[in-house]
Amino acid sequence: MTNDLIAKAAIDRRMAEIITPFIEDMGFDLVRVRLMSGNTATLQIMAERPEGGIEVDDCAQISTAVSAALDVEDPIVEAYTLEVSSPGIDRPLTMLKHFEAFEGYEAKLETSELIDGRKRFKGMLAGVEGTEVLINLDEGTVGLEFDWLVDAKLVLTDELIQEMLRQRKAAGIIDEDAFDTIETDDGSEED
Repeated sequence: MTNDLIAKAAIDRRMAEIITPFIEDMGFDLVRVRLMSGNTATLQIMAERPEGGIEVDDCAQISTAVSAALDVEDPIVEAYTLEVSSPGIDRPLTMLKHFEAFEGYEAKLETSELIDGRKRFKGMLAGVEGTEVLINLDEGTVGLEFDWLVDAKLVLTDELIQEMLRQRKAAGIIDEDAFDTIETDDGSEED
């Protein structure tokens, strides 16, 4: 069964049941699915490769496959827009493996029930121990059961941005030679 961090509402869980097999068959993990209301409803799907990362072409392929699956199942009665994207830098953390992968980075966690008088926790991720997510707070390291979490995401920090850029560069996704030379006001050139 899909956990609440990937799909919160009943309709989101139904969407996850339909689309997860297609996304996994294509070699991706479903990170999150949300049906958001508005003038036109938006079905937001976040996906990535198991080792992390996703490209625009991958999103387009997922969109095509998921659209076909949803046309057959037809679970959404009103008109909607399908949006497939990467989780982004300040990404949601929806699986235990995310808490391990981003150990040492700042995160915000929210629990369904009060834990020691609070529901919101902000601190450095300290990995996973069994089914507990560890987070370093000012008062020390706290272990929160993964099942207690209703929301979890990374906090956008300079360190996180630098690490994401380093990973994309190492993976060959960012090619610095592809960028144009910049001409400065004094006539000199910079790369």
